[in-house]
Amino acid sequence: MKKTFPTGCPREEIVYLPCIYRNTGIQKPDYLATVDVDPKSPTYCQVIHRLPMPNLNDELHHSGWNACSSCFGDSSKKRNRLILPSLISSRVYIVDTGTDPRAPQMHKIVEPTDIFWKTGLANPHTTHCLGNGQIMISSIGDPSGNGKGGFILLDGKTFEVVGNWELPGEAAPFGYDFWYQPRHNVMMSTEWGAPKALAYGFNLEHVKEGLYGSKIHVWDWTTHKRLQSLDLGEEGAIPLEIRFLHDPAATEGYVGCALQGTVFRFYRTPKGEWAAEKVINVPSKKVEGWALPVMPSLITDILISLDDRFLYFSNWLHGDIRQYDITNRRNPRLAGQLFLGGSILNDGPVKVLEDPENQSQPPPRTIKGKRIPGSPQMLQLSLDGKRLYVTTSLYSGWDKQFYPEMIKEGSVMMQIDVNTANGGLKVNENFLVDFGKEPNGPALAHELRYPGGDCTSDIWL
Repeated sequence: MKKTFPTGCPREEIVYLPCIYRNTGIQKPDYLATVDVDPKSPTYCQVIHRLPMPNLNDELHHSGWNACSSCFGDSSKKRNRLILPSLISSRVYIVDTGTDPRAPQMHKIVEPTDIFWKTGLANPHTTHCLGNGQIMISSIGDPSGNGKGGFILLDGKTFEVVGNWELPGEAAPFGYDFWYQPRHNVMMSTEWGAPKALAYGFNLEHVKEGLYGSKIHVWDWTTHKRLQSLDLGEEGAIPLEIRFLHDPAATEGYVGCALQGTVFRFYRTPKGEWAAEKVINVPSKKVEGWALPVMPSLITDILISLDDRFLYFSNWLHGDIRQYDITNRRNPRLAGQLFLGGSILNDGPVKVLEDPENQSQPPPRTIKGKRIPGSPQMLQLSLDGKRLYVTTSLYSGWDKQFYPEMIKEGSVMMQIDVNTANGGLKVNENFLVDFGKEPNGPALAHELRYPGGDCTSDIWL
């Protein structure tokens, strides 16, 4: 069956982005920004609302919904609460987006002690709603800053901490992202690193010391047992975002691995077990004028279009976004590429000495008169697949280390026009949201969410 994009789906009008002040030197709370992305609106390309958190140094990061496609058919469920975990403070903010979507308000705060005492977990990351009405949030650590990949369950109505999803003693050594597929009774989770190692920056020695992960974990969705741990090895070090194909009948997907710039395809074998194979490799470049003699691409965010045709990812160090045609699941084909900043600009301090791809060093990118600081990072695709939204902040501790100019200037949000027929990416020169001009000073805007759901929040049953 050929899949197509949804027809008649409404165009996105607003997006929500967490904006971070931790590690910027500005002693202000993080906040949730609402941005107008409706070209017909008088406030197009502007932040139209800001909801500040009541605490400092939370490090808002990713977000999710209280209800999604897993609750389809349940009339009592509404997508009216945005779940905002704090990566460093371990608070979870529950935001009311239903009363006034253009001006979200605080609904409830889950304090760290509730999470620590009831689950033994900390540093919450990815949020997904479950078909039973509960909310599940992955953790990357324990309260002491060690790696621990477990899952926090919240009640979908009261938002109280229920406990752990995983069985006692079953937590993975590290945690990060996860995606489940009930039709195949499986969940996959990935690994970043120990919070105490990554809290203030990246140190390659910590990788050698075993403080970063390299595995995909396979879980039984019904029994909550960890069935397999697929070690991707050195080539698959630091596997971050994981995505099943959107087709709920599919038994495969992709994971982006940061350290060596690789994408692995994971799949179920004829024997019923799960396996993984490398299908994309972005080669590192030999350089001078940088912290190391070799610069990896650092794949940080990936997503799959709703029709399961294109895979997108960002290379946060090299500075490009890539679009791959994944019609042939085992042999993705590069269909589009676009540089939007990065560390190898032709007027910067870094000189590329050897590039296996033989690409010239890109010029700086200017949009609406502003030179783009930092590099493309978080991605979100419109439901019709024609617009790719991009922000430049990865995580404040790493932003400060690799792109100090972004700390001073703030991050930006850009829009890329996508050729959905033949592939191809083009910058929308009339779209830029500059978070360097925020009322409390330059901010770091991270993940993007649409009120109606998007490519990375919904799981179909």
